[in-house]
Amino acid sequence: MSKKNESLGKTVGVVLALCLVCSIVVSGAAIGLKPMQERNAALAMQENILDAAGIYEKGMDVPAIYKERIQPLVVSLEDYQVMQDINPADFDNRKAAGDPERSTKLAKSEDPAGLGSREDMTEVYLIKGEDGATNGAVLHIRGQGLWGTMYGLIALEDDFNTVKGVTFYEHSETPGLGGEITNPAWVKTWQGKELYGDDGKVQFDLVKGGASGEHEVDALSGATLTSNGVDALIQFWMGNDAYGPLLDKLRKGELTNG
Repeated sequence: MSKKNESLGKTVGVVLALCLVCSIVVSGAAIGLKPMQERNAALAMQENILDAAGIYEKGMDVPAIYKERIQPLVVSLEDYQVMQDINPADFDNRKAAGDPERSTKLAKSEDPAGLGSREDMTEVYLIKGEDGATNGAVLHIRGQGLWGTMYGLIALEDDFNTVKGVTFYEHSETPGLGGEITNPAWVKTWQGKELYGDDGKVQFDLVKGGASGEHEVDALSGATLTSNGVDALIQFWMGNDAYGPLLDKLRKGELTNG
């Protein structure tokens, strides 16, 4: 019996030792790979921003073109001032939205996109023309779809009303249905559409059965809840509780890029 116990003890000891070694190796690899993962994530975001702005081309030097054509800023969504003391490269919208000290809890009546809270600061990407002048902007958007949060970017022309482009880079919607928010053909239908009416209110709408107006885009076939979610997130982010006042400042040339 003692030999059996001794053998069992050795086996357990070996297993525990192996588990310890494996955990150290995995932890070390995760720590070692983290900088590379962060660089890849930053590069992917730069590509998404250029894509929304209609600048991205396959094979281009993304970091170089991004540096030349995009001016990132961190802007307060409370007083709509540029946060000069915050480096955009160190700012994370998602972390800010999830931090109670850096976000505002939204009442259900003012939260059509199902966010729960809205970050108090956001990263804005001014689009630069070849002459260096600002000719549009790219903004973060997000909201609840059928199965989870849809994350995207919307680019606006220099009137800060007309859609230059849009991209949804992360979602969990059903492939072939709600997942069609990433379909290039559908995304292209947003180009040239206007967000606001003459009264300054958000008029953009996803409609069933054939969009025809300057504010309309076709809803996704068979994906009513996803379409409703996209419609709701545009209504929220372009409204007065988010980007509305910011876009007004951009139109008037009152937002400086420091």
